[in-house]
Formats: sequence, structure tokens, C-alpha cells
Amino acid sequence: MTSGDAHRVIDAVWKLESAKIVAGLARMVGDVGLAEELAQEAVLAALEQWPESGTPDNPGAWLTAIAKRRAIDHLRREDRQDRGRERLAHDLATRPDEGTRDVDAALDALDGEVGDDVLRLMFVSCHPVLSTESRVALTLRLVGGLSTDEIARAFLISEAAVAQRIVRAKRALSEAGVPFEVPAAPERAVRLGSVLDVIYLVFNEGYAATAGDDLMRPSLCLEALRLGRVLAGLAPGDAEVHGLAALMELQQSRAAARTGPSGEPVPLHEQNRGRWDPLLIRRGFAALLRAREAGGPLGPYVLQAAIAACHAGAGSAADTDWARIAALYGALVQVLPTPVVQLNRAVALAMADGPRAGLDLADTLVGEPAMKGYHLLPAVRADLLARLGRHAEARAEFERAASLTRNGAERAILLTRAASAARAAAAPAGVTLAEAVRGFLARQDLSADTARSYGKTLARLGRHLGEDVPLAEVAPARVAEVFAAAWGTAAGATWNRHRAALRSFAAWAADQGWTSPDLAAALDRRPEPRGRTLPIDRERLAALWERPGIAPRERALWRLLYESAAPAEWALSLDVEDLDVPGMRGRVRARDRWLRWEAGTAALLPLLVEGRHRGPLFLADRRPGPGRVPPAADLCPHTGRGRLSYERAEYLFKRATRDLDPGGNGYTLRRLRHSRLAHLGEDGWPAPMLMSLSGHESIRSLHPFVTRATGATP
Repeated sequence: MTSGDAHRVIDAVWKLESAKIVAGLARMVGDVGLAEELAQEAVLAALEQWPESGTPDNPGAWLTAIAKRRAIDHLRREDRQDRGRERLAHDLATRPDEGTRDVDAALDALDGEVGDDVLRLMFVSCHPVLSTESRVALTLRLVGGLSTDEIARAFLISEAAVAQRIVRAKRALSEAGVPFEVPAAPERAVRLGSVLDVIYLVFNEGYAATAGDDLMRPSLCLEALRLGRVLAGLAPGDAEVHGLAALMELQQSRAAARTGPSGEPVPLHEQNRGRWDPLLIRRGFAALLRAREAGGPLGPYVLQAAIAACHAGAGSAADTDWARIAALYGALVQVLPTPVVQLNRAVALAMADGPRAGLDLADTLVGEPAMKGYHLLPAVRADLLARLGRHAEARAEFERAASLTRNGAERAILLTRAASAARAAAAPAGVTLAEAVRGFLARQDLSADTARSYGKTLARLGRHLGEDVPLAEVAPARVAEVFAAAWGTAAGATWNRHRAALRSFAAWAADQGWTSPDLAAALDRRPEPRGRTLPIDRERLAALWERPGIAPRERALWRLLYESAAPAEWALSLDVEDLDVPGMRGRVRARDRWLRWEAGTAALLPLLVEGRHRGPLFLADRRPGPGRVPPAADLCPHTGRGRLSYERAEYLFKRATRDLDPGGNGYTLRRLRHSRLAHLGEDGWPAPMLMSLSGHESIRSLHPFVTRATGATP
């Protein structure tokens, strides 16, 4: 083993074992600073011996045994009168060593379990006698096993400053005579809160960096998450511990979607939820369940985790239950009455009850001394002012927020928003509904069919509200009345189609600074009952596969949908970097599963992805217009085009299959998928095999395909 190899192995072992080693030594010698020095002596011994002798079978036990011997030597040298400590040294010295046997068993026999030692170390590192900065540095050093250099780089400060904080913290603990113990019950709850606060402070610094050019520092998030999981294992009966673990798991699940290709922030409602980590979401929900099972009153971390769970459980931004989130923030204010919590509640109220309700609450915080330099207060006020059409005021608040933040990525996006508000303020006042509709339908990125469909919806809206009404005066409640009168008794699919048209128009008009994007806020999506459909005849599909003039994109998508029997949404969510072309499969991130295809698709995909290495697999026909820029995750970095939408893909398939459909309407993508399942059922596939291929969650829903022997579309 080379010296470099030894360094890498020891670094890895130290990260995993340092907390147990230092904690066990601290219990022996009664001093955290001395315990770390003894542990470091064991590390130096490893650096000297391992390059020649090789890595021991149990590296952690080896380091523990060496550190224990150093502690015994130290106790022997000390001329102390403490008989208890002398007895401890004698007991440890006379026990059979058995080489590198793990010393944990010997320590357990004397005073509890190693896990208790780590918990003691956490309480000592986060003792109230220390400043917040010292608690963070000491916790990362002793419990997290990070070096001073790693801590300094994470917090963008000098290594000397970190070292000084750690030295001062150790000295303060020694001078205060802080015992190495878990506090008694009356004090434990307060002290545990300090431990949780330190871990969450570390996580937040990684999740939303307060300084520097990067929005996030992933290493800090992951370290805090690890500490939270360790603490949850050490204190399994505490609801708040599990609440913190759940909160961090759920927030970290969104990490990949929070920034664009250039590191720019992506707001929550614009994030590609297919990039959220489903494993972390499941872990977060499991931790939240353990918190509820632990019982007791709802604490701040359990409530914040419940809020994060509302976001994680929503299938889309439009499905978010903002009324429940606002209610949870109301409960959080009762147990954590801080201005920051009130500001978050203002955001939730704005989403639930409109921007005016949120702004009224945010305005009450302007005079709070604690919020004087807090950049998110003017940022929130600016967003709400813009949604209310008060663009000049919004511009000033965006610029103020940009001047207060120390994070470069945040500053850039705030200045961009300020410039947008300035353009909106300079735009002609009093834009009417008719003028806005004409501008919306004239966009170059709308196909003729889409513009015609949207136009029917907006024309009905104009007839009811009056085409000359100022767009700024059109209220969501009035829009809801029009929808109820026009399509209240229509089928769910019809209602949803008109709702989608209005949502698209509202988003575009809001980008122009003419109205709030909340015009469709009072319109809930309606369920669309699905009836059984007959499969498409195999001969007709064979004719479709061989038809000339089909674009490579459509040909590849249709073959992929048929061969995989997967939902069209899954196929359209595929990214080039997630393809395993030799293995004929692609990873669907939102479902954490693989979509598999056969030779027909395999022959077409290389033509489709030629020259591209990242971004959506299936691309739209053209680049998005300036008013409809999709999230960064849905843009191709090579071509600038966005992800192909389900609506566009459905339209193209229907148009191509009109002559094959006896009804003349064309087939749907869902019917194409079900045709594959029916054909496989006819070939003798059992329901479990169909379930494995298609991703159906209920085996009962596949029985019709298994039992159907005939009945294909003529």
C-alpha cells in the first residue's frame, strides 16, 4: 500500500468512526479536546504503519485500540487523586488486549453503549456555553469527522478562523467544566433542541448558501443529513429528531431540480418534478411517520416536515394544497413565533388566498429589527407586488433584495426580476382582455391547431366578461363563474382542456406584466374517467411502422410506446443521459424504474440522439418563445428546444392514424399502449409479467388484457 492509498483509506475510516472513537475517549479522560488529540495520535500511528503492514481487517477497531492505549498511558502519567479514574486506568490496563480486538465491548461493560457516547458527544459539542458558530464548527469536527480545511471551504472562511473557533470551543468547555453526559430529563429537551438547530443550520447553509457564487453546497447538505440519520438512530423515541430527519430528506429530494444548467435558481413551482429523488421522498415520509408514532405535541421540525410533505405529495405545482400548507404555517407560528416563519406563512397565504392576503402579512414584518438585513423579505414583497400589477414598487424591492443578499446566484436572478418589473412598469397601461388575447394567439410558438383550440376558450371568456374589460380587473372568482356557466356540466376532459387553455394564457399575460398568474386559481382539475378501449389491429400497426414520410421522432416514440407498454408521460420524460442503449432500456427518474424496449426502437434511437449527450430525448419542433421558457431541465443544451409535450405528441399520433381508424378520429397514445398489453395477453403473457413490463400498480387492472382473446379494432 502506498502512502497516498493509506491517506485515502484513513480519511474514509475517520469519517465513519471518528465520532465513536472521540466519544469513547472523552468518556475515559473527561475532556473532549484531549480525547480528539489522543484520537489524532492513533491516526498518525496508522499513517506510519499501514503503508507497510496493510489495512487491518477492522480499521475502526484498530484505531480505537491504539487510541485506548494512548489514553491509558496518559492516565498513568497523570498524578491525580481521583480514585475512580485510577481504577478505570487500572481496569483497562489489566484487561487482556487481544491484539486489535474492538475496544467497544470493554467500554460498554464500564459505562453504557457506544451509541450513548456519540449522543453525549453531540450534546457536548452543542452546549449552550458555546456560540452558534463554535457549535457548528465543533460538531462538524468531532461528530462529522471533517477536517478544518473541509469546514473552511464549506463555509467560505479561512482555515485559521475555523481552527480558532474549535480551539476556543474546547477551551470554553474545559473552563466551564461541562460534563461528558446526556443531560437529565428536565434539561434534555432544551439541549436536544440546540443539537437539532445546529444540524439544521448546517443543512440550510448547504441548501441555500448565504454567500459565494453557488446557490447550494451539497457537501454540507449531505453531512447534515448523515448527522440527522445518526441522531435518529440514537434517539428513536423523540418525535422532533425524526421530524428533522424527515424535513431534510424531503428538502434534499428536490436538490437536482433546484438549479438550472448555469447554476441559476429554479423556483419550486417551475421545477421538473421528474428530477426529484423518489428514494429520499420515501425516506422522508417514513421518518415523518415515525415522528407521528412517537407521539407528543407537534414541534417545529415535525410541522415543517409536514409542510415539505405537502409539496412532495403533490403531482404538480397546480395540485399543491396551499390551504393546508397555510394552516400548517399557522400552527408553526404558535410554537415558533419568528418573523421568518411569518414570512413563509405570507407566501402560503398568497398562494391560498391571493397575493393581497400575503402582502398584507408581509407588510407587517417591514418594521421588525430582525428582518432589517434579511433579503428574502423584500424579495417576497417584490413578487407579491408584481402579481398585483404594482411593477414600479416591485422593481425597487427586487433591487433592494439583490443588494442585501451575499449569494451571487440569487443576486443575478433578483436583478433579472427587477429588469422584468421595470419593463412591465413601462408597458402601456390598461391592456384589455381582447388585446391580450390577440397578442397571446399571435405567438410564433403556437401551432395553428393549438391557437384555434385556445381561441375558442378565450372567445367564450370574452363574450361573458366583455372584450373591452381591462385585463387587470379580471378576477379569478369571475372567471370561475364563467367556467361554471359554460362548461359546468361538461365531461372532465372538456373542462380540463378549457382550464389548460386559460392557465397557459394567464401565465403568458403575467410574464408581460399585465395580470396575475392566478386567473385559474379557483378552477380545480376534474377527474377523467377512463373506459375500456379495444386494441388496434396488429396489421394496422404493421402498416403504420412501414409507412413512409413519418418523422424519426414520431416513429421512435410510437415504437417505444408500443414495445415498452409504458405510459406516454414516462417515455416523454426520458433524458438522453438516462438511456442505456446497449441494454435497450431507459431510466424514468420520477418512478425510479427502467423502461424497456425491443429491436424496433433500438434501431431508431441512434438516429434520434445523434450528436446529443444531455437533455430531453423527445424534443419540440422549435425553440420556445421568450414568454414561454420552460424549466432548464426541459431544455436541450445542444439545440435550445424544449421537451415534446404530451398534447403535441397525442395530436401528431391522431393525425397520422386517422385513415387507419374506422371512426376517422385517429388513435390515442393510451390506446397504442393498451394494444401492446392486449396483444401480449393474446400471446399468453400472464398478468404478473404484464405488470412488470408496463409499470401498472394493480394486477387487477391487467386482467382484461389477459382474458381478452379477441376483439381487436376492425
